[in-house]
Amino acid sequence: MPIPSNGGVAAPDAATIEEMFGERSVACPCCGGTLTPSMLAQLVADAGRMEQARDAAARLPVGGSGMLIDPHAHMIARTTDDYEAMARAGIVAVIEPAFWLGQLRTSVGSFIDYFSTITGFERYRAGQFGIRHYCAIGLNPKEANNAALADAVLDVLPRYLGKEGVVALGEIGYDEQTPAEDRVLRAQIELAKEFDLPIMIHTPHRDKKQGTTRTMNVLEECGFDPARCVIDHNNEETVDEVLARGYWCAFTIYPSTKMGNERLSEIVARHGPERIIVDSACDWGVSDPLAVAKSARLMARRGLPADVIHQVVYANALAVYGLNGEMSAAHWQEPVPVDQRVLYNNGNSVLRGQAPRIDGQAADDDVIV
Repeated sequence: MPIPSNGGVAAPDAATIEEMFGERSVACPCCGGTLTPSMLAQLVADAGRMEQARDAAARLPVGGSGMLIDPHAHMIARTTDDYEAMARAGIVAVIEPAFWLGQLRTSVGSFIDYFSTITGFERYRAGQFGIRHYCAIGLNPKEANNAALADAVLDVLPRYLGKEGVVALGEIGYDEQTPAEDRVLRAQIELAKEFDLPIMIHTPHRDKKQGTTRTMNVLEECGFDPARCVIDHNNEETVDEVLARGYWCAFTIYPSTKMGNERLSEIVARHGPERIIVDSACDWGVSDPLAVAKSARLMARRGLPADVIHQVVYANALAVYGLNGEMSAAHWQEPVPVDQRVLYNNGNSVLRGQAPRIDGQAADDDVIV
């Protein structure tokens, strides 16, 4: 009797197996024990469900759920090849939170240039590959310990918080959990309230559980609504408290240092999809811009329902980061056609002699930009 596979022959029930095997005993290949007809029927049914899950995952794009959002990706550090691969995998939108560049900056001018790049050129660059780009603006905790520089950055933040495409204030929080970091965190929470922005929180790499609890305590002391705040870089130690206190709970897929997609799948299976978000946080280090897509496919192969996967790799991110109205599904459901002949500001192009992509029109192989 064939195992069902995407609409194939139905699995036999216990009565059918009883008729097939009669009085004969069947030995379990694992332990040698006797398998009853009902046990055989259950094994066949379980195998059928696994096969259906594999078939469903194989029919879907790399992401395993159609449209995907990567709500934490440092695309300024990635190549155009990454944008192309992400688009092929089903990623329709990315959110780029402000963070440090691998070394500490020494002047406010470098922050101004950085904020201008992720609110400007990166939006253009992503759009040239059919991906909608948004960002979060903030002073990261690692660079909050230079008090004079931090004050200068806090002074310029308001000019960027109201820009088109800015969907949150972040990523902010703690690194070493110093008094200087605490001061800057509280100041930026007040800015988020003033500009009616959601907040993206960076939880510390060291003493993560303590730092996460402390961050939520500060947010609550400042009267910030948990439903407007994403706590990111969670793990098994922090997930219960973050969810219990009403915050959005995001997981960065760094297999070695933060969260692998196998572990993520277990967390989603255990807790369900409510307020859980998956992101790659891909940056200049060893990281994967397809982490969200690969996590979605793994969850599909493990048999998690399609609506659960959709919620954690798409719908939840859209729900919280769409709160200020800058991010909308209409942006990619009714997209502006890609025309790679369009140049940025000073004449810059993403192309280096290639034929441009022009949606709705066959590109001329001889066109040079």
